[in-house]
Amino acid sequence: MVCIAAFIILAIIGVFVAIISIFKPKVGKSYLKMLKKAWGCLWKKVRLQKCETGFKDDVKNTLLSRIIVKHPKWVKPLSVIIEVLSIIIVIIAVWALLTAIKSLLALWALGSCNVTKPSACSLGAEVCSIDEAEPKTPIEAFGRWFTEWGEIFEAIPDKFKTYNPEDYNFNYVSVNSATNADKPLAIDIFDPGCSVCMVSYRNQKEAGFFDQYDVHMVPFAIQDSDGKYKFANSEIIVKYMLASEQIRSGLAMELMDRIFTTKNHDGYYYQDMFNNYYSREEAIAKLESWLSEANINADGVKQIREITNYPETADKMVNNRNIIENQLKVKGIPTLIYDNKLHTGLWTK
Repeated sequence: MVCIAAFIILAIIGVFVAIISIFKPKVGKSYLKMLKKAWGCLWKKVRLQKCETGFKDDVKNTLLSRIIVKHPKWVKPLSVIIEVLSIIIVIIAVWALLTAIKSLLALWALGSCNVTKPSACSLGAEVCSIDEAEPKTPIEAFGRWFTEWGEIFEAIPDKFKTYNPEDYNFNYVSVNSATNADKPLAIDIFDPGCSVCMVSYRNQKEAGFFDQYDVHMVPFAIQDSDGKYKFANSEIIVKYMLASEQIRSGLAMELMDRIFTTKNHDGYYYQDMFNNYYSREEAIAKLESWLSEANINADGVKQIREITNYPETADKMVNNRNIIENQLKVKGIPTLIYDNKLHTGLWTK
């Protein structure tokens, strides 16, 4: 283990030695000599052969040379400590290598190097993540590490899969359904409280995406592992959108457009107001005021309010969640399905 640990350490400090060797070539030559010996030892270990004991002794003697003279009795216990530290270094290095491989595979297969919290990965697509519960014990954490490997390998075949929007029985709201019915179908999954969804919507609107496709918008309120909603008032907004669609096609999109593109008299975007300032009652009052401004009379607003409390509305939300989390295995939104492909993250031109 000393040989392997020595190779790992030498490989890590190689960058610094390379810089120093520019000014002191002898340092570089000595380093390469040691690295060559360490690599030879490591290669023998890989082939299940014994390393040269000479190199192992060289490493130990280098570390213990001064102690031997002053404190000879310390040599044996320190030698044992070196062996133990070598084992620890090798274990950490192997774990780090496997973690790096897992992160790269996850980034390729799932779009995020962090399987549990996709938004925590700065290398992945910009998303509002659907996070999993944090492990509460070391045993759970250890089990999660292996579970994540399973999720990654399960997702790899999906990279080569053809996605047909018509295969998914979502409860949705339509965009320009009357004029776009003859155009290619696209599914757009979003959370009203998700800032990335807001930016994506604006990009799509500006680029004419909603004119190129028959877009079915799927309102989805992200829930954390404990059942709480990620964004305040997303649940009630989703219910009002689904209920409004039953009264008049396109009405739900008017609500969403206001949330994503308009500001109040103080200059705050309404999404920010719903997420951070409005209570549930205030959110409902604002949504119903918008419905009234959209020429829905008092009876119509009352009917929409009643529909939000129907069990069927809750069932629609459960159905969408099942498709998103279990069938599509989406880790973050916005997520779009169009042109037979699954696109997760911020939509850009």
